[in-house]
Amino acid sequence: MISIADLAMQYGKKTLFEKSSITFDPGKSYGLVGANGSGKSTLLRLITGEEKPYTGTISVPRDLKVGVLQQDHFQFENNRVIDVVLLGRPVLCDALFEKEKLLETENFDSKTGHRLGQLEEIIAEEDGYIAEPFAAELLSGLGIGERYHTGPMNALSGGFKLRVLLAQLLFQQPDVLLLDEPTNHLDIVSILWLEKYLCSQFEGTLIFISHDRNFLNSVAGYIVDIDYEELRLYTGNYEQFIEAKVLAETQKLKEIKSYERKTAELQAFVDRFRAKATKARQAQSRVKQLDKMDVPEVKRSSRISPDLSFVQSRPSGRTVLTVNNVSKKFADTEVLKNISFEIQRGEKVAIIGPNGIGKSTLLKIILDQLTADEGTFEWGYEAHTSYFAQDHHEQLRGKISAYDWLYATAPHEPIGAIRGLLGRVLFSGDEALKQVSALSGGESARLLFARIMLEKRNILILDEPTNHMDLEGVAALGDALQAFEGTVLVVSHYRHFVSKVATHILELTPNGVRDFSGSYQEYLEKFGDDHLNREQPLSTTRAQTTAPESAPKELSYDKRKKMQREISKLKKQATRFESLVEETETKISAIEAKFSIEDFFQQTSADEVQKLQIEKSELSDQLSKNLRQWETSSQNLESLEERFGT
Repeated sequence: MISIADLAMQYGKKTLFEKSSITFDPGKSYGLVGANGSGKSTLLRLITGEEKPYTGTISVPRDLKVGVLQQDHFQFENNRVIDVVLLGRPVLCDALFEKEKLLETENFDSKTGHRLGQLEEIIAEEDGYIAEPFAAELLSGLGIGERYHTGPMNALSGGFKLRVLLAQLLFQQPDVLLLDEPTNHLDIVSILWLEKYLCSQFEGTLIFISHDRNFLNSVAGYIVDIDYEELRLYTGNYEQFIEAKVLAETQKLKEIKSYERKTAELQAFVDRFRAKATKARQAQSRVKQLDKMDVPEVKRSSRISPDLSFVQSRPSGRTVLTVNNVSKKFADTEVLKNISFEIQRGEKVAIIGPNGIGKSTLLKIILDQLTADEGTFEWGYEAHTSYFAQDHHEQLRGKISAYDWLYATAPHEPIGAIRGLLGRVLFSGDEALKQVSALSGGESARLLFARIMLEKRNILILDEPTNHMDLEGVAALGDALQAFEGTVLVVSHYRHFVSKVATHILELTPNGVRDFSGSYQEYLEKFGDDHLNREQPLSTTRAQTTAPESAPKELSYDKRKKMQREISKLKKQATRFESLVEETETKISAIEAKFSIEDFFQQTSADEVQKLQIEKSELSDQLSKNLRQWETSSQNLESLEERFGT
């Protein structure tokens, strides 16, 4: 259990939160939500001890194993991919390495034999004999095909290397798992797999940050809201949190209005009758009432939407871009094949398809950042582009403030205009003096959009623009792109955003491109291949990239043993969740039995009734989660037994 008491954190004059207390219980899942810069990542760093609180205490038991995602994948460049995952358990890795060395020695004496026995015990305790199959399962689930498992890390792109580090973290199986935007480098299929893994197989405490509404709804059992300079815990997923927060804010507004109405009435009485001798006593009584009234505390919410608006200095020609038979290979891997399409002025084009299919590569080719192996492209008359790169950190390095960085891109603009634009993207006052290298992901994105607003180009090329933006920022960006009179090319895996913005769909496939003029909903109605819907079966997207091998008719001994172990593991999971379901249902029935007792509510205190109602609500939430986990385990078990022929 992690306990936080009277926590306060601030940077300079900016207060993130104060007088906040919260407890993270074992086995529960907490989603951290709040505006960009509200302190979500800071809270994770406080828990790991990377930062110290301004005041207050954070109690983390010494024997609690806390897992946090590493960011430096360069240290593993020459390691085998699967070995990088195994490094998640150093004790096991050291034992396996030492065992391998001892078995290579020529002088095999009793001392060596004794040490090998000790190592065998360590390996058994660390589940070493199923470690590699488990690591492979994690890698495959995160979209890394089997052919890469035994190859070096340097064969993977940066995004896939981060997936390997995520697999390493999951392989640790820590008591507490801290994840900061875990879905940013995943495609829809891998996000779905991660959701199921965290819900059905991870048994520790999960604390995660995500701006993905669907992911929050699927994984979180509790929401920790960082707003109004405090941490507040809500029971339920994101949708339930929104309902509860709206209800609380509505109640707060009612309290404020009631206070304002009552004080106005009392003050009016005092003003009217204070000078009259016959009413002086009553007037003085009202003055005392006014003095005693508690003023409802009103704090400003940190949830503020940026004011984004894109304009073009002049429109482009009617035909904006023509692409003819573009192909591209990296080594032996073909990522683009015979891509041809045409874009007209004013279209909002969404480029979709599974990860690794070449969406970002295509954008870089038409921007002359990469050269196509075959084919041509041509921009139309007066076509001028602004580009938002998926990995934009290279553009925001060095000891330069946000103000100086933005001013350097448009030195002809008046200082007041630069200041005003920074304010519109939520850099007000001293925040405009922040070093660009110290900006959060969301702050960096807003600053880049400020530059794009200054450029006033007629074509916006955006590669995963919503990755680091909060929900308010995503909504503001969608509205701004809808209103933009120029042309947009956007790569995004966020279904709600694509549905809102797109008027033209380009689906990249291994055999070319599917070109559809219409909204995403119209595209679905015609083709049905929903690359952005995590509820769709995995066949459509995964088959095109890392399709799992179909089981041979006769399995080898090793594969049979591996599958038997997996079946045994799933049986234990299904049995455990079934027991939890029965146990939770029994507890709910016991509370309902109390409620059905005659005169129970008359004979029981209101506090006790409320306590039981809260307990029943929490049990119902837990029952829903246990049922989902039981279903998932049972379905996976049935699927595996069918393949195995049992």
